[in-house]
This record gives sequence, structure tokens and C-alpha cells, in this order.
Amino acid sequence: MAEKKTFPPEKEEQIYQAVEKPESIKQIPSYIFRLIGKFFSRFSYIIRLVWEASPLVLILMTFCCLCDGFLPVVGAYISKDLLNAVSELLHTEEILVAVKAGQRPIESVFSPMFQTVLVILLLYFAYRFIHKILNLLSTIVNNIAGEMVCNHIKVKIIEKAKTVDLASFDRPSFYEKLENANREAGMRPIGIMRSTFNVISTLISIVGFAVVLVTLHPLAPVFIAVMALPGAIVSYVYRHKQFRYMRRRSKDRRQMDYFSGLMVDKDKAKEIRIMGLSDTFITRYKQVFARYFKGIKRLILKEGLWQVFFSFFSLAAHFAVFLYVAYSVANGAGQIGDYSLYTGALGSIATYVATLVAATASIYEGTLFIDNMMVFMQEKRAIVPSVSEPKIPSRHTSHTIEFSHVSFAYPGTERKVIDDVSFQIQAGENVVLVGLNGAGKTTLIKLLTRLYDPTEGEILLDGVNIKEYDVEKLYELFGIIFQDFGKYAVSVKENIHYGDVRSPMEDERLEKAALFGNAASFIEELPAGYDTPLMRYFEDNGMELSIGQWQKLSIARAFYKNSDILILDEPTASLDPLAEEEIFNRFAALSKEKISIFVSHRLSSATRADKIVVLHDGRISEMGTHKELMAQGKEYYHLFTTQAERYVNSEGQENE
Repeated sequence: MAEKKTFPPEKEEQIYQAVEKPESIKQIPSYIFRLIGKFFSRFSYIIRLVWEASPLVLILMTFCCLCDGFLPVVGAYISKDLLNAVSELLHTEEILVAVKAGQRPIESVFSPMFQTVLVILLLYFAYRFIHKILNLLSTIVNNIAGEMVCNHIKVKIIEKAKTVDLASFDRPSFYEKLENANREAGMRPIGIMRSTFNVISTLISIVGFAVVLVTLHPLAPVFIAVMALPGAIVSYVYRHKQFRYMRRRSKDRRQMDYFSGLMVDKDKAKEIRIMGLSDTFITRYKQVFARYFKGIKRLILKEGLWQVFFSFFSLAAHFAVFLYVAYSVANGAGQIGDYSLYTGALGSIATYVATLVAATASIYEGTLFIDNMMVFMQEKRAIVPSVSEPKIPSRHTSHTIEFSHVSFAYPGTERKVIDDVSFQIQAGENVVLVGLNGAGKTTLIKLLTRLYDPTEGEILLDGVNIKEYDVEKLYELFGIIFQDFGKYAVSVKENIHYGDVRSPMEDERLEKAALFGNAASFIEELPAGYDTPLMRYFEDNGMELSIGQWQKLSIARAFYKNSDILILDEPTASLDPLAEEEIFNRFAALSKEKISIFVSHRLSSATRADKIVVLHDGRISEMGTHKELMAQGKEYYHLFTTQAERYVNSEGQENE
């Protein structure tokens, strides 16, 4: 399969800009349509996310949005009618006569005009009550929606992450998208939805109040809208500039996350304190932030200055319209309630236009950032069966493995970590891979387990290219512990059971695996035995194990799985030679009639292996039994004798 061509983030940004920006004036219309099309593509994606999280929540948000748009206009009309009714009541002849006579107009309470005022007043408070209830409902719905949508998106991201090829994580550009998606996607979608519904309700209110202003003068709402347009354009332009800046400076943001993360990393705290690195990392963080902040501050200040400039003209327009309303009412064109309605409409439109600009700019910015999640979710998987009907590997039978002219280079690099490797492993063979650091031992294991695919050549399992097998079924064949094994903040028994989560947890099987992993003795001494929580992340009584104890636990995890092919990739580096020898012997005993592959720097474990494969710079330099390779006197001989002399000398010094 051809390897997908990738680019560093800086190059990807250049490509992104070349696609986005118009090269001539003639391309501007198509550029605008393309931007609008992308906006609605992103926005429809967000709508789908919210719908997937909860259709009912989306429906309730829509209902609250519509009510929030209509109710302010309804309230303005009720206020106008109330003011006009009160004004008419105060100017009725019977009240004026009573007031002149120095009497209290009690009888006016029973007048038709007062009853009209009472009805409108009751209607006004009913409106206020409904408005308050709907605001509370909107708050409740938004809070619930925020939790549900955030959880839904997190689940989508981690579900996608489990299917992404391991090779993808080796590309900085992809890993950047993953980090951005994980950081931004949880809060952005619901924020965008809130802003969108805010825009819809605002538009409804603006249209309603514009209809009110049309009765004053047909051009009044147009005048207000036109004067607000420059500020909106500035907001959109600078949202886009800020997005592009943050995209270009993504390396700075990742460095800030990295250096700040070092200072709060539990596992690194000891070394950082002892070596006095705290001030170094804090200084590095401040330096990167200063470099990043310099550019973003410049954009913020420029946008602010433009907004101040255009705000002056917008306020001048509002003043002119307010003056016109006052003049019209003063010259008998309306009542006091009409003045309240018109000025309220003007004030509301001014407020709503500002809200509209801010909300739409927020939506635009948010949809740009949601690209991170869209790109991440669209990542194609390369580690898939190469045939339409994948084969299912046989279980609990004898297997053979063959590497045929296998070469491999990590994505984005040209240096071959594995170079033209060919060898066979027969059923029941116990194979040891040896070589210096960087020789390619772990990479060979990753290729065998199909975490990566070879750049050249093929790997055969039972005579069939492993690419033709169902990937998940292929993984079930392997019981493996890598040198960078997992340490999980759960109980001891769960840590062991993770070796085969598809099967039920069995105490007898757990204890047997712990015994074979040489972990039973220290587990029995823990406060709650196999139920003891590990690591002090979540539980106050969590136990911190030594690295050697963690290694024994990880080996027990490998023994727990009833696998066909057992692989231990240097999991005993922190154990003493005697403990490693004991584990190797148990490993060899368990793997009778199974293929077992053991990777270790300590060559004493290789003495009884059926086959030793010596790797040097990604190539096989020697292969054979311990006796055969010692007789040849080449690389293996020198590695073995050097280690043996070191052990002999250290023992001699101890005896002295």
C-alpha cells in the first residue's frame, strides 16, 4: 500500500493558505462562496453532533430560541399599550376635575379606562413571568446540552482514536490535529450552537423591531443596519486573522502546553526538583508565550481601534434617529407610549446588532476551529485487510512466521529502521532477538503484530500475508508486553485482567498469572492484596509500586492471556538477572508448542533459545543457536563475553 504523503505543519499551512486566498479580484466572488460553503458545511456538522447527542435537547433549544426572539417584541408592544393607557387614564376629564377639587378620584377605580389598565398590567406581568420561566428553561437546557454534547464528542474522539493507525501518531501534523480536536471540540460545538440560536432569536427580534421602526419611517431600520455593517466586517476579518495566526503558531501553543505540563507532571516532579529545572521550564514557557502573545496582542489592538472608529459613526446614527423620534412625538405624531416603543426599538436594535455581530463572529471563528475535529474524524486507516473478505487466523494451533525481505522506514523519514530482513520461525520455537539500542528489535515486533506495515517485503503467518487477516482477530493471537508497558490506575486484579479483557475475570487464573510473572509475593503483601488500588491518582489508599514491581505485574498480564504467540519486548530491564532468568524459564515452559519471542539486552536469557537473531542497524548480522554463534566468534560472541566479564568482575569486587 502506498504511503500517504504528509507535510510538516508549516508546509500544510502554506498549502491551506494557497487554497483559501484568492489570487485575483476575479476570484473574490468564488472565494466568498467557497467560504460560505465551508461555513455551512462545518455548521451542518455541528448540528449533526448535537442531534446525535440528543434530538430532544436540540428541539428544546430551538423552541427556547424562537420564544427568546419573539418575546422582546411582544413585551415592547405591551409596555407601549400600558404607558398609553395610563397616560389616557391620567388625562380623563373626571380625574382632572377631582384633582382640581382636591379630592382623591376613588370612583375612577371602577371606570372602564382603569379596568383596561389593569388588564394590560396583568398581561404585562404574565409576559414577565413567562419570559423568566423560558429563560430558566433555556439555561437548564443549555447546561444539560453542554454536558451531553461534550461527552458525546469526547466519546467520538476516543472511539476514533482506537481505530487510527499507530503510524498516524508519528506525524506531528496529525498529532497536532488530534490535540486540537481534543482540546477544542468538547467546548466549541455547544458554544457554537448557543451562539447560533442566539443569532436566530436576535434576528427575529431585529425583524420585529424593524417592523416597528418602519411605521416611524421606512428607512430608519435600513439606516441603523447600514451603520452597523462596518463593525461587523471588522469582526469577521479579525476572527479570520486570529484563526490563521493561531494556526500558524500552533507549534508555540503546543510548546506552552508541553512546558506547563512538565511542571504539573507527577512522574517528572522528582527529577525536575532535584535537578533544579523548574525555573528553566518556567522561563521557556514565558519566552514562548511572549513570542506568541506579541502577535495576538497586535491583532486584538488593531481590531479594537477599528471598532472604536466605527462605533462613533454608529452612535451618531442612533442619536440622529432618537432625535427624529423625539421631534415626531413632540409634534403630535404619537403618544408617550409610542415614544417608549420607538426608542426602545432603536435601543434594542442597537444592542441586538452588536450581539449579532459578536455571535456570528464567534460562530465563524468556532466553525474554523471545528475543522480540527472534522479532519481528525476523517483520518483514513491504512492498517486494514488487503482483501475484500479477510481471513480469520487459526487459534490454539501450531503457527509459522516468515519475514521475507522486509524493510521499514517510519512515516516522514527515509532512513530504513529495518533493512531487507528475512528469517523464519517454526512452530514451537523459542526465539530471542538481541542487538544494541536502535538495532530495530522493537520495530520488528511492531511489524509482526501489524501495528505498522512494512515499507517493502511481506510478513507471512502460516504462509499467508498478515495483511490478508482480519486485524482484530490477528491481534487476538498475540500475548505481548512492550518495554514501555502500561501502568494503569486501577486495582491489581484489573491490571492483570487487562491482559485478556474479552474473558471473565477469574481469581484462580489471576493468581496463576501473578505466580508465573513472579508478582505473587509482593501482591500478597499489599494492604488489600489483589484488590489494592494502584497509583495515587484517584484513591487516597492507592499504592505506588516500584518500576520492578510494575514490570512483574505487566508480565503477569501477558501470562494471563491464553495467546498463541507470546512476545516479551524487554519487559525485565528493571529486574535483577536471577529474576529475569526465572521469568524466562517460566516463559519458555508456558510457550511449549507455541511461538515465543523474547527481546532482552541480557544475553544470559538467550543461552537456551532455539534461535537467536542478532540485529545490527536494522539488518540481521547473525542467526543461530547460542552454541553456533559463540563458535563463530562474531558480534554475538563479543556482546556475550563482554556482559559475562562485567558480571564476573562485579561479583569479584563484591567478594573482595
